[in-house]
Amino acid sequence: MANSNSSPTSVVADVINAFSLELAFAEPGKDTGLLPINNFLLQVEEFFQKNPTPPEIASALTLARTAVDKVFDTTAKFDAPTLEFLSSWSSWMTTVFERLENKHALPATPESWGKAAAAAATPVPMTDVKSVAPAAPVTVASAPAEDTISPMTVNLDSDRELISEFINESQEHLTNIENGVLVLEDDPTNADTLNTIFRAFHTFKGGSGFLNLLPIQSLAHELESLLDAARQHKLAISSPIIDIILEGGDTLKKFTTQILAQLNGNNVGQPILVPTGALIARVKTILSNPSAPVIAIPSAAPVPENKDTGAGSAAIAAATTAKAQTPDSKPAAATDSNKPAAANAANNAAGFVKVDTVKLDSLIDLVGELVISESMVVQDPDLLKTSSRHLTRNLGQLRRITSELQRTAMSLRMVPIRATFQKMNRLVRDLAAKQDKQLQLILSGEDTELDRNIVEELSDPLVHMIRNACDHGVEKPEARIAKGKPGLGTVHLRAFHRGGNIVIQIQDDGNGLSKDKLLAKAREKGIVKPNEILSDKEIYNLIFAAGFSTAEKVTDISGRGVGMDVVRRNIEKLRGKVDIDTVLGGGTTFTIYLPLTLAIIDGMIVSVGSERYIIPTLTVRESFRPRAEMISTLHERGEMVNVRGKLCPLLRLYQYFSQPTKITTPTDGI
Repeated sequence: MANSNSSPTSVVADVINAFSLELAFAEPGKDTGLLPINNFLLQVEEFFQKNPTPPEIASALTLARTAVDKVFDTTAKFDAPTLEFLSSWSSWMTTVFERLENKHALPATPESWGKAAAAAATPVPMTDVKSVAPAAPVTVASAPAEDTISPMTVNLDSDRELISEFINESQEHLTNIENGVLVLEDDPTNADTLNTIFRAFHTFKGGSGFLNLLPIQSLAHELESLLDAARQHKLAISSPIIDIILEGGDTLKKFTTQILAQLNGNNVGQPILVPTGALIARVKTILSNPSAPVIAIPSAAPVPENKDTGAGSAAIAAATTAKAQTPDSKPAAATDSNKPAAANAANNAAGFVKVDTVKLDSLIDLVGELVISESMVVQDPDLLKTSSRHLTRNLGQLRRITSELQRTAMSLRMVPIRATFQKMNRLVRDLAAKQDKQLQLILSGEDTELDRNIVEELSDPLVHMIRNACDHGVEKPEARIAKGKPGLGTVHLRAFHRGGNIVIQIQDDGNGLSKDKLLAKAREKGIVKPNEILSDKEIYNLIFAAGFSTAEKVTDISGRGVGMDVVRRNIEKLRGKVDIDTVLGGGTTFTIYLPLTLAIIDGMIVSVGSERYIIPTLTVRESFRPRAEMISTLHERGEMVNVRGKLCPLLRLYQYFSQPTKITTPTDGI
């Protein structure tokens, strides 16, 4: 690419030169250079989306895009006429940019390009949607019961590496689509976000066409066209359109999930069956009359018959929320504080190198073994007896280098929690629409980093806790208003460092937890004995008991009494813990404490008889040798140690581990 002092037109000219170079190696009947050529063409199109476009260039770009798309839509291999046209096109574009640089008149498109060039010479004017004469609305209803399915077979024998790369890249594109759509809900005219979603669908189309994954290609092509209409201001982004884009992303995700399963050895060779026909039909109907407003209707309502009104009305089926939405209505979305983060996630990509996670984990394991070996060498009794200052200095240097290597290796596993947090935006949006609630999700500390393995294991517990906050915690708007609260409920998800831990909080401003209700339910289920007295903390922790639920009715969201016990079990498996703070009528805060990493931790070595044990230093609050007067025995509670007026249980490790030892008195140990 050109240097920073180059003019914008010279930068695009360099892209055209790269296009020509790739074209020189393309051959009829082969796909060599197809993806790079498509990528270079996309870069030129993006440039002229943001800059004034002369009619001659607009015509040429339309023809080039049509030619390349035709290759993807048919055999995914070049033919001689297409290569001849693209060669002529690149030569003409080179001349055009030379004339632009010298401020000369642009040449007309060659006559050899035929009538298509003449037809495309007058581009569609970029008018504002609001200035277009009103058209009959396009009605959006729930999807029909019947849907067409095109079986798709994945050729892993010859394309395994390419398909694996396609699936890896698709995860990023799916994230960009979902995050971008949530930005569009707040700012439907955000050009950068529209371009990002468009590029994601376009890349899906190109990659799937290259790999002959035709159902994916067909769906991505229609969704790309939908976004392109929005980019050209022919289609207004509304809630029904956003629902269709999200449904398209979900459908593509179903494809990639099943392909990934086959890559992992499951159902290999079996056709992949995902319904796409109805969704494609809906998109095509919208594109047949993009200037008409799209109106959502409930799924129970009949779809109106399509009648010719002169303005071009149409009936179209699409997945929507349970109640009708007008084009201007919005389901719950993130607050303004989330907009920059979501926009950045959708548009910015930091430089990175892809490394197989197996290799990364192997490196971390080897560093861990090195740290242990270094500790064994440094603490070897023979070395401890030495008086050599030179050897002591060398061992000190070895320890410093090993510690630095350990810190660097650990940082390789650290990833921001941003992606996991932003998935919750979609969850809250869907729950708000499904439950007729007004909800907003506020995210804080998305750049907080923690171990990749912890992030992967944390997703499911967070989903369940967010669902509980939206379902059990936050009330419906009318109930909130009756209590003097705003109708809009808030769920705050935050992450931050505290000491040597990562702290994640899920806070809502809903009902809070009722101690009396929890205790009565626990006694009813036999979890708590009738006369048993519990502290407030113990009562709140009852919600983590298996099979415990205070929900009045079971829904498809919650109420079965499963989930919170699994949440606590998963958190404890990560060596973490969960605390609860609640105010009746004011809301509940769940606080999760997690270690920074699961790979390498510092520990304190303690001896019990002839055995040595390691206690993680992060779990040690303090160590001391108790005095005899600090030790006492309580009825049914066992031995206790009085630490500054607080009684703590005393556990004799030699008894617990059945280890014979000479030291049996607590005052002789720690």
